[in-house]
Amino acid sequence: MQAITHPLSGPHANAAYALTSFHFGAPGGGKKVYIQGSLHADEVPGMLVSQFLRSELAALEAAGQIHGEIILVPAANPIGLAQAIHGAAFGRFDLTTGVNFNRAYKHVANDLKKSLEGKLGQDAAANVALIREHARASIADWQPATDAETLKKTLMTLAIDADIVLDLHCDNEAVLHIYAGTPLAEAIAPLSAIMGSHATLLAYEAGGEPFDEACSRLWWDLDNHFAQRFPIPPACLSTTVELRGEMEVSYALARKDAAGLLQFLTLNGVLGDAAAQAAAAAAVPAPLCAATPLEGVEPVYAPHAGILIYTRELGAKVAAGDALADLIDPVSGETTVLRATVDGVFFARSAHRHVIRGMNVGKVAGARAYREGDLLSA
Repeated sequence: MQAITHPLSGPHANAAYALTSFHFGAPGGGKKVYIQGSLHADEVPGMLVSQFLRSELAALEAAGQIHGEIILVPAANPIGLAQAIHGAAFGRFDLTTGVNFNRAYKHVANDLKKSLEGKLGQDAAANVALIREHARASIADWQPATDAETLKKTLMTLAIDADIVLDLHCDNEAVLHIYAGTPLAEAIAPLSAIMGSHATLLAYEAGGEPFDEACSRLWWDLDNHFAQRFPIPPACLSTTVELRGEMEVSYALARKDAAGLLQFLTLNGVLGDAAAQAAAAAAVPAPLCAATPLEGVEPVYAPHAGILIYTRELGAKVAAGDALADLIDPVSGETTVLRATVDGVFFARSAHRHVIRGMNVGKVAGARAYREGDLLSA
């Protein structure tokens, strides 16, 4: 294992930040895997899962069981980890700019559509290698103006040419769920089954340029741009894994989640020998859900302020019209029943029990796409 420190702060900074990455295996010996925890720094489960991953990967490396390169960034947002407001951690948004730490990553396809003109051919493997070379150059040319942009450039420098990218997050309160690009549906299905995902949400473009899409969407954008004239596979299996809710931080869950991620890497030939890989494939359980479009997720909003009482449990399958929660005005006593308007899975909700008008208090994953535009919450 090699630990590398990446400085993030410019000269004359009032505070100095640095990112640490841990490198296992050998570049060029197989697939490249990138794993990061807690890009939203107040989402702790990914950091704990990373502790189990680090010890297991060190043992596998010592045993010669890593085929390729694995980069692990246990705490992907040192800037957010240093932020607090009146004693409460605040790691989702950069307090300097107000920008979400998981938005506004560089979409390198915009550069590559120009730089690759006349250079692609009919050899898919050669195209993949060339696209990765140009993607690395595009990230290298990025001139960040803030520490947060330097963090984003550093993370993308580590991940942009990876075969597999696992971005570990969590929701406010939720069952485990997964986001990925629609062209990755088949490749992501085993991970969904292994991790016990209750909702696997797919989109060609979620909006806002989140990290996982910055690594993966370039492939199908380039394929569309060049009108399928050249073989350009979706060569980066990039996904956001939402490890339940913010308060679900336990050794048991972290150990289980780390084991699932390692099983997925074994299944993909990154870890273990042929027997271990066959065993990993045989141990894939039946999925808990079918993948559904991110455009089919119904956000449930509070129509007025009040006391929020959930009447359905997370993970419940609901039908349009089913009650999800009661919202009680504490002064008048009037109660409004919040209902699903689509059939689907009630997979995420707010941890707040008093909410104000317009707050997002729940999400239902429906099978029919009906939304468009920016599909992610703020």
